Amino acid sequence: MLAGLLLAGSALTPVASAAPGPLYKNPHASTSARVNDLLKRMSLDDKIGQMTQAERGAVTPDQAAALKLGSLLSGGGSVPASNTPTGWADMVDSYQKAAVSTPLGIPTIYGVDAVHGHNNVYGATIFPHNIGLGAANNPRLVEKIGRATALEVAGTGPQWDFSPCLCVARDDRWGRTYESFGESPRDAIANASAITGLQGRRLGEKPGSVLATAKHYVGDGGTTNGVDQGDTEVSERELRQIHLPPFREAIDRGVGSVMISFSSFQGVRMHAQKYLITDVLKKELRFRGLVISDYNAIDQIDGKEGFTPEEVRLSVNAGIDMFMVPWDAPQFIAYLKAEVEAGRVSRERIDDANRRILAEKFELGLFEHPYTDRSLQKTFGSKEHRELARQAVRESQVLLKNDGVLPLAKTNNKIFVAGKNANDIGNQAGGWTLTWQGQSGPVIPGTTILDGIKSGAGKGTTVTYDRAGDGIDGSYQVAVAVVGETPYAEGQGDRPNGFGLDAEDLATIAKLKSSGVPVVVVTVSGRPLDIAAQLPRFDGLVAAWLPGSEGAGVADVLYGDYNPTGKLTFSWPVSAAQEPVNVGDGKKALYPYGYGLRYRR
Repeated sequence: MLAGLLLAGSALTPVASAAPGPLYKNPHASTSARVNDLLKRMSLDDKIGQMTQAERGAVTPDQAAALKLGSLLSGGGSVPASNTPTGWADMVDSYQKAAVSTPLGIPTIYGVDAVHGHNNVYGATIFPHNIGLGAANNPRLVEKIGRATALEVAGTGPQWDFSPCLCVARDDRWGRTYESFGESPRDAIANASAITGLQGRRLGEKPGSVLATAKHYVGDGGTTNGVDQGDTEVSERELRQIHLPPFREAIDRGVGSVMISFSSFQGVRMHAQKYLITDVLKKELRFRGLVISDYNAIDQIDGKEGFTPEEVRLSVNAGIDMFMVPWDAPQFIAYLKAEVEAGRVSRERIDDANRRILAEKFELGLFEHPYTDRSLQKTFGSKEHRELARQAVRESQVLLKNDGVLPLAKTNNKIFVAGKNANDIGNQAGGWTLTWQGQSGPVIPGTTILDGIKSGAGKGTTVTYDRAGDGIDGSYQVAVAVVGETPYAEGQGDRPNGFGLDAEDLATIAKLKSSGVPVVVVTVSGRPLDIAAQLPRFDGLVAAWLPGSEGAGVADVLYGDYNPTGKLTFSWPVSAAQEPVNVGDGKKALYPYGYGLRYRR
């Protein structure tokens, strides 16, 4: 049949109708219809490939396509040769070009840990870590941060963010405490608004929707003694009361993926917990998205290095859909195919995993728009986003003590600033900043706390800085000591032997105090610190947490340009030996959950 006639000169030339394409390529068809059509066309190799995620450093674009990989990722610090928005977009698009050039043309999805802004990329806006955002108690602000992060991520190519962390941290010795919004489930529930910011009101909402990830399911913040990747030895009732509710909220918000925790529950690794993954998450809570493993996490199921066919079988049958096997994708694919062919993993389980993965790709619009929207790069590190970050810094500050020394006078003042964290943007940004563990020094653009104090000084005010406090004398009206922690991430961040101020901090504060000048202490840290013994010597105390790239927001509070509104979402312990201490447990904290002072006007 002729679709129509084309006028060519004086003759009518018939035009043959184009053959209809496969249903799965029709953007007007329903997601379920597209998924069903594509599944029928996929081989077992295609399906297993979709369940596999590799690190970009392990495979070239052509190798990824040959393996039929469903996803790629950049781990912390894994960046292209040009760590710029264009360098990232070129890299991600090269993987995408190879993927869509395969016979079925299934696009890949690229994942990153953008946990406080697009923190792997130089020049991105770095927002406060979650511990600070929890103190800000402003879920709408967190949603805006999610939106800003999504725009910066999408403009550089990735379509998947392994964020937000909805853990409920119950022991401050844990190295991931700063990734938690608070010690009560209500903190994570409220700030699950980040999901709406990242994905939009619906996944695929343009511009800049990225797939969000609720992590780490479930109980990672409740391990005994705060040991990272440890054992959550609580009852199922407590697990459901404390650690599960944020994931219910995430599902209600339509989160597209859930990442399983490295930790164990009652002695069994979460990656092998079929009851909690399939029965609770997928069936009881009706989660329809995809479940992804953590980085190399299936290796740990049997407690030995490397993964085995049995670990692959256990984790797939437990209900995990996609596997983050960064350096061993070919081995995983071979093991899983053998397990399916032997009948130890059903083809129905493989199809269920693929339905979930493909549905998210269709909902994101990857089949229609596989490549980077580079027009979004204008938002990257933009003034608007940095102003939003500065607002978040201001709102996250918690004033804990004030013997009349704050706010600092902006005019006719003489201020001495000291401490290792006063002029170190790497320290104030913390872990997950350019690299996994983070690093000290001038690693990212932005403003340090010292920069903010200097720029905020008014007429007649002088600001002097010396890291160690050398040169202070009684002529100064106030001293500000910015002290606390240096960067870390999980594992290396655990503090089983205490989390007090270090020798340098103590020496700096003592030097300032010996001058007779009132001393304001600002703590930069990813947890409350053990400072009760030194507290009587502080005239003022502000918890600045890990503010990120816009340290001037701390100065906004010190000067009183913003009256502090932050409140503790972690009980501040009397000592590290008191841990764990949490709201409602009957223990008397140094500063209780919900505490935070304001300036009297």
